[in-house]
Amino acid sequence: MRARVRASVVGGTAIRIEEDPEQAAQGEIPAFADIVREHQGMVFGLAYHFLHDRGLAEELAQEVFLELYRQLERIESPAHLVFWLRKVASRRCIDQIRRRSFWPKLRLDEVPEPATKTDGRDPMLSRALARLVASLPEKPRMVVILRYQEDLAPAEIAQVLGMPVATVKSHLQRSLDMLRDKLARAVGEIAI
Repeated sequence: MRARVRASVVGGTAIRIEEDPEQAAQGEIPAFADIVREHQGMVFGLAYHFLHDRGLAEELAQEVFLELYRQLERIESPAHLVFWLRKVASRRCIDQIRRRSFWPKLRLDEVPEPATKTDGRDPMLSRALARLVASLPEKPRMVVILRYQEDLAPAEIAQVLGMPVATVKSHLQRSLDMLRDKLARAVGEIAI
């Protein structure tokens, strides 16, 4: 039997592997709640930045954690847990967009922004960049989000999405080129 992932507080929230099979067999509900609290921001953030819909992102995050609860005995380590969460969330986001392809398209500026504290960044530039990233095709968009929001290396992105590293690098390069071109055209239109 594999070890069960169990959360514990040791100088802050941390995840450790519980070796006691009796405790693992008991389900460890409080431990699962600790895991959810620690990783819900990452899963929700990934879903929200990809889908640009708070409600859908919340639903998707719940689905991911429900699936984690069902698969918890298969998780081997804290690193495997984070990898698993990113992989499942990424795939569910892409599946969600494919299912929504028949839904009416809304412009990003029609969707209300969630209320957040100001952090000194230019909100207009952030919205413009979000619109540009949202205009990318599904897989390249997920690659860009994983690279620049989650700060994953190309090799890690390749593992999460199940594609060769060269393909990830190619998606990144082409996506950045597309974003530069679109930004240049947008700035050119404003200047005229």
